[in-house]
Amino acid sequence: TMFQFVNLHLKRAADRFGGMENPEYRTGSFEALHHPSDDDDDEMVDIAGATLDFSSTDDVPPLSSGAYDEYSSCSGSSRAAGMNGNGPGNLVDPLEDPVPGLGTYEDFNTIDWVREKSKDRDRHREITNKSRQSTVALLHSVSDAFSGWLLMLLVGLMSGALAGGIDIAAHWLTDMKDGVCLIGFWFNHEHCCWTSNETTFQERDRCPQWQSWAELITGTSEGAFAYIVNYVMYIFWALLFSFLAVILVRAFAPYACGSGIPEIKTILSGFIIRGYLGKWTLIIKTITLVLAVSSGLSLGKEGPLVHVACCCANILCHLFTKYRKNEAKRREVLSAAAAVGVSVAFGAPIGGVLFSLEEVSYYFPLKTLWRSFFAALVAAFTLRSINPFGNSRLVLFYVEFHAPWHLVELGPFILLGIFGGLWGALFIRANIAWCRRRKSTRLGHYPVIEVLVVAALTAVIAYPNSYTRMSGAELISELFNDCSLLDSSQLCGYKQPIDYPYWCECKQTLCLIRKPVCPIRNHSVYYPSRFPSGLFIPSMAVGAIAGRLLGVGMEQLAYYNHDWFIFKGWCSPGADCITPGLYAMVGAAACLGGVTRMTVSLVVHHVRADWRLEYIVPLMAATMTSKWVADAFGREGIYEAHIRLNGYPFLEPKEEFEHSSLAVDVMRPRRSDPALAVLTQEGMTVGEVEALVESTHYSGFPVVVSQESQRLVGFVLRRDLLISIDNARKRQEGVVSASQVVFTEHAPAQAAEAPPPLRLRGIMDLSPFTVTDHTPMDITVDIFRKLGLRQCLVTHNGRLLGIITKKDILKHMAQIANRDPDSILFN
Repeated sequence: TMFQFVNLHLKRAADRFGGMENPEYRTGSFEALHHPSDDDDDEMVDIAGATLDFSSTDDVPPLSSGAYDEYSSCSGSSRAAGMNGNGPGNLVDPLEDPVPGLGTYEDFNTIDWVREKSKDRDRHREITNKSRQSTVALLHSVSDAFSGWLLMLLVGLMSGALAGGIDIAAHWLTDMKDGVCLIGFWFNHEHCCWTSNETTFQERDRCPQWQSWAELITGTSEGAFAYIVNYVMYIFWALLFSFLAVILVRAFAPYACGSGIPEIKTILSGFIIRGYLGKWTLIIKTITLVLAVSSGLSLGKEGPLVHVACCCANILCHLFTKYRKNEAKRREVLSAAAAVGVSVAFGAPIGGVLFSLEEVSYYFPLKTLWRSFFAALVAAFTLRSINPFGNSRLVLFYVEFHAPWHLVELGPFILLGIFGGLWGALFIRANIAWCRRRKSTRLGHYPVIEVLVVAALTAVIAYPNSYTRMSGAELISELFNDCSLLDSSQLCGYKQPIDYPYWCECKQTLCLIRKPVCPIRNHSVYYPSRFPSGLFIPSMAVGAIAGRLLGVGMEQLAYYNHDWFIFKGWCSPGADCITPGLYAMVGAAACLGGVTRMTVSLVVHHVRADWRLEYIVPLMAATMTSKWVADAFGREGIYEAHIRLNGYPFLEPKEEFEHSSLAVDVMRPRRSDPALAVLTQEGMTVGEVEALVESTHYSGFPVVVSQESQRLVGFVLRRDLLISIDNARKRQEGVVSASQVVFTEHAPAQAAEAPPPLRLRGIMDLSPFTVTDHTPMDITVDIFRKLGLRQCLVTHNGRLLGIITKKDILKHMAQIANRDPDSILFN
C-alpha cells in the first residue's frame, strides 16, 4: 500500500505542511484566495466536453465568510500576543489552537497525504489519552471508533435506495415511449400486465390494460398509420428526455455530465474539485441519469452510479467530524463508496470491492477493504429489498447455463478476447479523437443541438428493429439467454419446425448484426457526454452481440457436423452441445475489458451472473487476451485516457517510469530560469513577504537560513502564510509592514522602538521531503506515488537547489512520451 513506509517519517513530521506551484493565486492578500483575477486560466475548466466553473465551493464554505470574522473578533488576547511576539512567547501551533483556514486546501490543489495522516494519528492519540480520564471521554472514544461503520451503513442504505429508484424510474420512462398503462400511468409495461388474466405465455407482454400510443390516438394498433403514430411518439419522447437531461445539467449542475469515474479516480488520488461531489450534483445526476437512459441512446447507468454513490458518501461525511475535517480519511470513505456504486449497478458486492481496489482507488488500507465490503453488502441488500429488476434476485443479468463447455471451445473464447482487445483500442482512440475535436472546434459550443440531433438519429434508426429499440440491459439479458424450454425469447427456437431446428436463430442473426451500429456510433460520441452516461452496458452489448453470433455459428457447426474430429466423442447427434449465451457472456467481458483494462473484478462481475465456477476459465482466458491485445496498442484504459485529456495531475500507479533522468534534470528553476523564490528564517519584514507572495504564483515557499547560505530550514504554504498574516493584522495592533517575520523558535533582539515581530514557526513544515540532485527519477516518481506527495525539495549537501512538483513530473513524463507538456493543466 501507499503508506507502508510512511510511519517512520510521520514521527518527525507531525506538523508537516506541504505545497506546490499553483498558478491560480495571482495576488498577495488573503481575500485573493477567493477572488481570482480575470486572467486566471484555472477558474474555468473543460470537463467531459462541458465548460465548468470550479470557483464554486458547494460542500465547503469560504474561509472569508462571517464565521472567520466572528472567530477573529472573539478570540482571546493571549494567543494574539503570542503570535505578535509581545505576550508570553507561546508558539502558534495549528494542531493545538488552530487559526481558521490553516491546513486546508484551495480548489484544484492536491492534498498532503502525510500531513493528513499525521493529523488523524494525533487526533486518535488525544482521544485515547482522554478516554482514560472519564466515562464520558470513554464513550466518546467508542463512538469515534464505530463512526466509520455507521457511516458505511448510511452510505449503503442511501446508495441502494437511490439505485433502486433510478432503475424503476428508468424502466417506467423507457416503456412510456411505447405506450401507457390505463390502470395507472405510473406502471411500466411489465407491472401493468402482471395482474391481467388475458395474457398468454407466448404473448406475455400483450394485455388490454397496456395500450400503445397508436391505440390511444387512433383506436387501432394495426396498419401503416398506427405504425407511423407509434414511430413519431417514440421519437418525440426520446427528444424530450434528451432535451430535459442536457438542460438540467447545463442549468443546475455541470459536474453531473459524463460518467464521473475519471474525475473520481483523480479525487481519490488526492486532487480537490470543490462541488464535484456536492448535493446539487447528486440531485441533478440522479434525475438526468434516468432521463438519459430512457432516451434510448446507447448509454449505461452503471458508471454514473459510482459517481452517485460517491456523492452520497461525501455528503454523509459532513455528519462526522473526523471525516469532515480530514481529506485523507474522507477518501477512504469515497473508495468504499466506489465499491458501493458497482455493487448496486450489477448486484455484485464482491465485484464492487474488487473494482474499487483494482480500478479507482489510490489508497486502500485493509480497514477500507472490510468497510467497503460491508457498505457494498448493505447497498446490495437494500437494492434487493426494493427488487427493481422484478426477478427477486440480486444480480442484473441472472442466467443459468446447463451445458458444460469443452476444451475445443477455448479457441473461440480466445478469439473473442482478441476481438475485445481490438474493439477496446479502436474505441479509445476514436473517443479521444472525437472529444479533442469537440474541445478545439465550435462543435462543443452547441451542446443542446448536438444532443437533439444525435437523439433524433438514434430514435429514427432504432425504432424499426426490436433489438435496437431495447434498452442495453434488456438486450444483454436476451443475449445471455440459455434458451431453456420455458424461454419465450425470440432468440430461442421453441416455435421452429422439427425438420429445421435452428431457422429462428439464423433469422435473428441478421437483426443482431444491425444492433452494434448504434452503440459504436453513439457511444464513441457520447462518452463522456453532455449528461450522465456510462460505458459498461454499451461495451458489454457490443461484445455480447459478437459473442452470440460466434456462438450461433459454433452451434450450427456442431449440429450439422457432429461427426467431425473436434466434436466426436462429446457432441452426440441432435444434442445441444454449444451454449450461445455463454459466448455472449465471454464476449461482453472481453469488450468491456478491452475498453477499461479491468481483469479480476470483471471476471467476478460475470461469474456472479451464473455462480458456476466452471465458467471462470473461459472468462479469464478472454479477459486476459483482451487486455494483452489492447495493451499492444496503448497501455491506457478509457479512464486514464480521459484523465490525460483533461490534464488532471494523476500519477498512474500501474505505469512504469523507465527513463534514466535524474532529479536535477526535472527540478525547477532551470539554468535559464530566475532564482528560486525563498523565505529566510529571519530578516524579512511583513511588507517584503507580502511583496514576494504578490509577485509570484507559487503556492508554497522553502524557508532557508539566509539568501547566502541557502541552507534548508523548512517549507511554508502560501495559503497558510496569507491567512496567518491577515489573522494577525485583524486580531491585534502592532503588526505593520515593517514588522519582521521570523520562523525561528526565539525572536531575535530588536530595537526598542521597532514593531514586534510576527512569529510564524508554527505554520512551517520542519521536515519537508527532500531528495538529492543525483537521485534517479524512477525513485523520485515512486516516492511521489507511494506517499502521495505534492512537492519535493532538491538539495545538495544540505543546500537548497530547487523543487519538484507533481506537475513537473507529469510534464517530464509527457515529454518522454512525445506529448505536449502544456496539456497538464492543473497542479
